[in-house]
Amino acid sequence: MNFRLLSFLLLFYGTSVIASNTYLEDPDSYYARLKQLQPGDHLQLKPGIYRKGLPIHHLPGNRLAPITISGPSGQQSAIFIGRPGHNTVSIIDSSHITIRNLVIDGIGLPVDGIKCEGHANWAHHITLENLQIYGHDHNQEIVGISTKCPAWNWIIRHNIIKNAGTGIYLGNSDGRAPFIAGLIEYNLITHTMGYSLQIKHQLPRPSIPDIPTEKQHTIIRHNVFSKADQSSTGKAARPNLLVGHWPTDGNGKDDQYLIYGNFLYQNATESLFQGEGRIAFYNNLLVNHQGNAIRLQPRSAQSDHISIFFNTILTSEIDIFLAKPKNKSNSNYWITHNAIFTGKSATASSLTKNNLVYDYPLAGHYLIQPYLMPGQMNLNLISQDRMAPKLNINHLKNHLDWNVDFDGEISEQRFGAYTNETKPRWYPNLEIKPVLTTK
Repeated sequence: MNFRLLSFLLLFYGTSVIASNTYLEDPDSYYARLKQLQPGDHLQLKPGIYRKGLPIHHLPGNRLAPITISGPSGQQSAIFIGRPGHNTVSIIDSSHITIRNLVIDGIGLPVDGIKCEGHANWAHHITLENLQIYGHDHNQEIVGISTKCPAWNWIIRHNIIKNAGTGIYLGNSDGRAPFIAGLIEYNLITHTMGYSLQIKHQLPRPSIPDIPTEKQHTIIRHNVFSKADQSSTGKAARPNLLVGHWPTDGNGKDDQYLIYGNFLYQNATESLFQGEGRIAFYNNLLVNHQGNAIRLQPRSAQSDHISIFFNTILTSEIDIFLAKPKNKSNSNYWITHNAIFTGKSATASSLTKNNLVYDYPLAGHYLIQPYLMPGQMNLNLISQDRMAPKLNINHLKNHLDWNVDFDGEISEQRFGAYTNETKPRWYPNLEIKPVLTTK
């Protein structure tokens, strides 16, 4: 390499972009190598049983040279087994790390699968993909993926989480561990006692180098959240998906959740979705033959700005329950163009006239196959008996993929999550949703 070019690269990018290595390690050798990883390195794990855990502590990946830790992509797996007193994958003060193609088996111990530890200062630009996380159901407080320190720019995609106390728990109950600018997509989360996914509310954000200060979006899209089995009941019951409010002032107060293209299925005791703050919730399928669908319940002094549109909702109980806002005059609820089949009189959905609302027993008259099992149900409308009015495009310009229906079709004028096709490209099922290219 030309000496002047090398000098320029070292000056502009730092030395980390030059040096990168791939290390092929086994259960006996990986642990020592882990501590030696530098920016750009790839720790590739052989098939086998790994019993020492995966401590991601003070690993210095960077934007141009992330650190990758991966298992084999074939039928044989790198399997990390839970061990008493230690979270299996422990993350502390690390950034630009990708972890993929691992099996994490908690074997019923009271330890989390992946945890950004509460005594860490931060963890950012972490990617978790193609992981299988099982056996974390010792009790409801045990979590598949958890963050307990300030965390931003995480990507959590194409993972299967089954048999956990809580599937994914991001943030802390005191609001002091903000989860910022996340992307959570194409995950399958089933058989959880508590939440499939919860993102906690946030207090004013700490001053940390590199923490985002501009307006951000956290995107939750194309996931499957089912609580058809193993769900807690009574006071321990939890929604499939819950998102808390953003900071009431300062950095982050204008952040927004974009929640779209998800399949939320069954919850006997709680609502499928509960949220507060700044939320856009659209193009989702919600099916609950045992209980409620959506609950909007502000718990803070922050005003709600919630848009709910283009969803198909099939519920034997309440469709959209709107609790009394603390700042009623400052809250804004925009609920429109949903196809709703409800067992009880519409509540929030009746605030506007632009929803298609029928009684739950009539779903079989208006939807193609609403009562069949996952993998067979078809929630397309047989026909739209009245034309859906056009939406205000200005209201939607910041909502990513707002006009892409649940099945990948482009449509700007409809009721519900489908563009009224006879046969969907993917029948909603308890599996990872395939990536459906836009037509």
